Amino acid sequence: MSVNHPRILREKKTIQAMLKIYCNNFHGTHKELCLDCAELLNYARLRLDRCPFQENKTTCADCHVHCYKPMMKKKIRSVMKYSGPRMLLKHPLLALFHFIDGRRKL
Repeated sequence: MSVNHPRILREKKTIQAMLKIYCNNFHGTHKELCLDCAELLNYARLRLDRCPFQENKTTCADCHVHCYKPMMKKKIRSVMKYSGPRMLLKHPLLALFHFIDGRRKL
C-alpha cells in the first residue's frame, strides 16, 4: 500500500489548507497551526496513510468506512464546514479536485 500516491498527497495538502484557514480565523494563528489543529492534522494524515482505498478513495465524507473517532470526526466536520466554501477563493484547484474526488464511486 503506497501512502505516497498523488491522490493521498493531494488529500493531505487539502486538509492542511483547510485547517490553516480554520485555525487562522478561529485561533488567530498565522504561520503555524495551534496545538489542537496540529493534532487534528496529524490524526487526519494518519487516517489517510491507513486508508484501505488509497488512490481509489473518494472523499472521507462519502466513504462507507468511517475510520475517525467520534470526537475527531466532529472536529474535522467543523473545520470542513467552515473552510470548504473559503477554499474556492484561497485554493481553487484543491477545491476543484476535492469536488471531483467526491464524485468518485468506490
